[in-house]
Amino acid sequence: MKKAMNTDATDWENLYYGAGGAEHVLMLSFKQDSLKKYTGKTLAEVAVIRGKSPEETAMDLIVQDSTRVGVAYFLMNEDNVKKQVALPWVSFGSDEASYTTEGVFMKSNAHPRAYGNFSRVIGKYTRDEKVMSLQQAIYKLAKLPATNLKLKKRGELKAGNYTDIVIFDPASVQDHSTFDKPHQYSTGVIHVFVNGVQVLKDGEHTGKKPGKFVKGPGYKNGK
Repeated sequence: MKKAMNTDATDWENLYYGAGGAEHVLMLSFKQDSLKKYTGKTLAEVAVIRGKSPEETAMDLIVQDSTRVGVAYFLMNEDNVKKQVALPWVSFGSDEASYTTEGVFMKSNAHPRAYGNFSRVIGKYTRDEKVMSLQQAIYKLAKLPATNLKLKKRGELKAGNYTDIVIFDPASVQDHSTFDKPHQYSTGVIHVFVNGVQVLKDGEHTGKKPGKFVKGPGYKNGK
């Protein structure tokens, strides 16, 4: 396993190798409370603390946590990101969960995209960097992904569609979540409606929960 971790594989995605080693692997979340003390440290730092090689440390942590360990790999180039987000066929999504800034969620670090992924598209790449127009950004955030995933009656304001609306101030919308301090909400979003019900009013949650399980063509017989 140690040899595989340090091999530039062509038949599988070796994120450890691609990131350039343990100093570019950030510990985000653990299941066991005894390991949470390593949250926010790099794998290289944890290896020094535990007195083992980074590879052995990674394997030990997985065994001791009895699950996969949540990490972030620093392997992306910002110039490449700007080129990719501007491509007309690229849409936006996030594979992070949804958290609050209190309770059990504070015991682990989230990836910053959990709190700022979509506002970052509008604030940083559209308004500040001018990588795309606001109209293009909204299309790539809403209509395009809904079309790609074949989600019916979603992604655009149209008679007969579900009423999903986000009202924001394009001049102030901004992400604030960082790797050091990930649990920070974005600002500049004023109102949000989900399935016609207002869930955010003047920046505050209304307590309403009208969300639905959205099924695409891959959903068959409950699988």
